[in-house]
Amino acid sequence: MRVIISAGGTGGHIYPALAIINKIKEKEPNSEFLYIGTHNRMEKDIVPSKGIPFKSIEMYGFNKKHLFKNFKTVRCLFKAFQDCKKMIKNFKPDIVIGVGGYVTVPVIMSAKKLGYKTFLHEQNALPGKSNRFLSKYCDLIGVSFESSLKYFPSGKVVMTGNPCSEDALKVPSVVKSSLGLSVNKKLVLIVMGSLGAGRVSKYLEDELLKFKNKNYEILFVTGKSSYDEVASHSYPDNVKVLPFYEGLTKVMKKTDLMVSRAGASTLSEIIALKVPSILIPSPYVANNHQYLNALDLVNKKAAVMIEEKDLKDGVLFSKVDELIKDNKKLNQMRDNLEKMQVHDSATVIYDNLKKIINNKF
Repeated sequence: MRVIISAGGTGGHIYPALAIINKIKEKEPNSEFLYIGTHNRMEKDIVPSKGIPFKSIEMYGFNKKHLFKNFKTVRCLFKAFQDCKKMIKNFKPDIVIGVGGYVTVPVIMSAKKLGYKTFLHEQNALPGKSNRFLSKYCDLIGVSFESSLKYFPSGKVVMTGNPCSEDALKVPSVVKSSLGLSVNKKLVLIVMGSLGAGRVSKYLEDELLKFKNKNYEILFVTGKSSYDEVASHSYPDNVKVLPFYEGLTKVMKKTDLMVSRAGASTLSEIIALKVPSILIPSPYVANNHQYLNALDLVNKKAAVMIEEKDLKDGVLFSKVDELIKDNKKLNQMRDNLEKMQVHDSATVIYDNLKKIINNKF
């Protein structure tokens, strides 16, 4: 299979794109890929490091506050269309895939106008503006949440789940002792993302002190930007603090309760691994989409949510302490997460790509 794939800006778009590539490689080892991303975002470093051919285009999102900057955005967009057409004509793909971010707009539109097959994947409960706009330019859209099916034409959308979930199932679990954790005690994992979440991390500096003398352990992965400040304080012996952990799904497999933001990839792993969770959605993301992601789990009684504005003294401690002792509630969450699973999500996407290529839709 010859595949052009585009996704950019955040790990929430890039890692699902990589999961799709990995599945295609598994099914068809001789496949060839071209990844088209932005010239100045995360993908320019992540994708080439995986040995995947990468080409960049200069693209920017529209600026609502400084409208004059949009003249440059429009100029870059027109050039991006020309560049994408050349790349697509030269590569001659069997299919062109968009996995989110504004960089996908000229890629998918150019592919469709040139007569190539196209597929979109949406990770969030509330679809991004790019995918909503591009829905009329694609042959099929795969979604991660049932609640997002309604945003797309019924004949062009399928429930695929998030391809990161299949990768999560494959990794081995961590040996708890390697992290200085007890094998026999329950584990609460607190994660605020690779860059941290400043206000929440600050709040946790005091909140973690309340876990002293509890018969379970806390592992707080702060994110690199917050670690120095958080680690400068003293905590009870049952609280461990790390700046970052490569391959966090290994730890999630040994986790009894997780406290996390509500990014799409993280939730796909929570669902796949059936990890009970307390979700604190970031209020700083576009269209408050993390709140809607979290709400999808909360409505199915598969997680609980605390909004950042409600993080008062003792609130998180009380909820963690209540849940970690309630095995019935934790098991109910696990059962409800299992009901949300799309088994073999990346395989489901691969199968749909083959149908598009073979004109089975």
